[in-house]
Amino acid sequence: MGDDIQGDKPTLRTLSQETGFAVATVSRALAGDPRIAARTRETVSAAATRLGYVPDRAARRLRTGRTQVISLLLNTQHEFLGFTQEFLSGITEVLAGTGYSVTVVPDNPGEDRLVPVRTILRNNLADGLLFTRTEAFDPRVRLLMEADFPFVSHGRTEFTTPHPWVDFDNEAFARQAVRHLVAKGRRRISLVLPGDQFTFTQHLRYGFLSAVREAGIDHEIVAGVTLDSPPPEIAAALMRGRRTTHPPDGYVCVGEVTALLALATLTDTGAVHGVDADIVAKRASPIFDNIRPRIDTVFEDLRATGRAMAEMLLRRMNGEPPERLNRLFQPQQDLRG
Repeated sequence: MGDDIQGDKPTLRTLSQETGFAVATVSRALAGDPRIAARTRETVSAAATRLGYVPDRAARRLRTGRTQVISLLLNTQHEFLGFTQEFLSGITEVLAGTGYSVTVVPDNPGEDRLVPVRTILRNNLADGLLFTRTEAFDPRVRLLMEADFPFVSHGRTEFTTPHPWVDFDNEAFARQAVRHLVAKGRRRISLVLPGDQFTFTQHLRYGFLSAVREAGIDHEIVAGVTLDSPPPEIAAALMRGRRTTHPPDGYVCVGEVTALLALATLTDTGAVHGVDADIVAKRASPIFDNIRPRIDTVFEDLRATGRAMAEMLLRRMNGEPPERLNRLFQPQQDLRG
């Protein structure tokens, strides 16, 4: 029954006959088993796509105990305009042909972040978890490690026990951004940070403060708002900074939304971007290619991040130890000037 049902519907046996591989090999290849050669997995995946093979999830769940589902806990309100599209595209590219599908579960950092995790674990709704906005001592990481449930976090933690993670080197980004602004003659640089609970806040703060102290220049970390504050509140805080006796002449922006708000604030106060102040922004989309005046940017490849997290989760679900499952992406410098 299940995957072996005969008829018009393509089965594992159909794929076996099409590719010349054993049924067991085909099944493992579709599951993304890293012990199966990459070329074999590609051949099987192409045949499955060509023949329109769809796994019988109910039969497979009864036979293997697996749901063939990966859950993505996602905060859709993000500092990157194209975050969800790029991130999810990378994940689905890797899962294509593996038999796994993705369910997106909303994640609000302001709520109890364990509620959706407990629901997934209690009801066996997924075989693995991916999540973002990782905290230094993230309760989701602690619970999933205790449950020995496969997961990959976007961001690191302060736990001593190793776990799978993929991250961007935000400390290096902050250093590069400050040095670039200093090279353009800027002497007072402003930064809006994420909330203190997130690990990447620590990395950004350390890189930023180290670089401004190294250069011997003034700085401000904007008070009263975070990256997750409503845009009007961030805009108001930036506006207050412009109206001081010594307004910033440089802005390090962790995302596209903040960069656009900073540019609008400059314009609204009569300041000229590139003359009175400069902006360096971390970007994940081509949005700034079409913004004038041009904003200097550093690229974070969120599609590659999604791909890396999905690949890592498949490896973890197949038993690879967590201490081997880490990746730190470096900033891709495309700064001009």
